[in-house]
Amino acid sequence: MPRRVPDLSVYLVTDRSLSRGRELVDVVLSAVRGGATVVQLREKDAPARETLELGRVLLQRLRPLGVPLIVNDRVDLALALGADGVHVGQGDLPPEVARRLLGPDALVGLSITGPGDLSTLDPSVVDYAGVGPLFPTTSKADATPALGLEAFARLRRQLPVPVVAIGGITSANAADVIAAGADGVSVVSAICSADDCEVAASTLARAVREGRFRSGARSP
Repeated sequence: MPRRVPDLSVYLVTDRSLSRGRELVDVVLSAVRGGATVVQLREKDAPARETLELGRVLLQRLRPLGVPLIVNDRVDLALALGADGVHVGQGDLPPEVARRLLGPDALVGLSITGPGDLSTLDPSVVDYAGVGPLFPTTSKADATPALGLEAFARLRRQLPVPVVAIGGITSANAADVIAAGADGVSVVSAICSADDCEVAASTLARAVREGRFRSGARSP
């Protein structure tokens, strides 16, 4: 039986350095109240034990709400936590290794930065792709050049799995991204750095619905 991919509409990637001194758990829960549908724990500069403890708290709070917690890169932490899945990049453990370690029910996401990465995606292993960056971004220091909407749309048509778009996405361009073929938008600073994280997530969710309406995928 195929694995069920969650609603990718508003996919929050955490970053405490962009959260303006606020507790990350508070930021995440505010975003979920506003409409965030998936949370990815990405704390690259934190010690593994600290990230593990943070993940435990998030999992305890998110699981009753039905919001999946995905761990960025670290398959070992995802396994230790019993998280819902892992998201790996092109330089991380290969998706098939992540799948073997985490088992058949875990979610496995893979970053795709351009056409050259398409061969690394096996739809029998990978549940969804994170494609980007679409626009210039400051939240990822090693980001590759921005694709732009036209290149993204071409790339998306070649992907046999759901796609969440990432990189420089805001409430101002999210509807265009969805209309170009994305199933959801992945954001960091658009929520983590917002004055009101709940309002920011709600505004993004509304933009996603608008994009789907424009594409004929779903009414707003």
